[in-house]
Amino acid sequence: MGVRERKERERQDRERKIVECARRIAENEGWPAVTTRRLADEIEYSPPVLYGHFPEGRDGIVSAVALTGFRDFTLAMGRALDGIDDQGRLTAFIRAYLTFASDNPATYEAMFSMRLGVRFAHESTPPELRAGFEVLSSALGGGSTGDAGTRAEVFWSALHGMCVLTRGERLAPDNEAARIAELAALFG
Repeated sequence: MGVRERKERERQDRERKIVECARRIAENEGWPAVTTRRLADEIEYSPPVLYGHFPEGRDGIVSAVALTGFRDFTLAMGRALDGIDDQGRLTAFIRAYLTFASDNPATYEAMFSMRLGVRFAHESTPPELRAGFEVLSSALGGGSTGDAGTRAEVFWSALHGMCVLTRGERLAPDNEAARIAELAALFG
């Protein structure tokens, strides 16, 4: 392996370390605790090193956490659907989606609520976002364009609303199973 390959591997390792550290801090303390100074101190690199990887600063780091979150989300949703028959598919997906949001609140916030430097539903949409939407569409029976795409967007909106309202303690905790069943019946 040459010097160039080693330096590229080291650069990727530093970038991964920055993203993992930002995600850990955000999950433990919330996004306001994630600053470039704090990240630099935590990973023992200077702020210019962070800006070398993320010229947009914190916004670029949040976007990178969101993209990593979408990769994790797609894997988790795929595992939730693996081996599930058509009848239980939607309910399994809804439960897995709600669990992902609950287990990763700061990452979920970055993915779906914070301003990102990427566009959704556009030709420039990154593959991580496309894959996340595809797995969501597949839970409904497939298709991500036209009427099927609109249906998937409405389903996604309902799931997101459930997550936000649950996290804000606006929904009755003992009614979650009934909400899941109702949502699955509406879209099943």
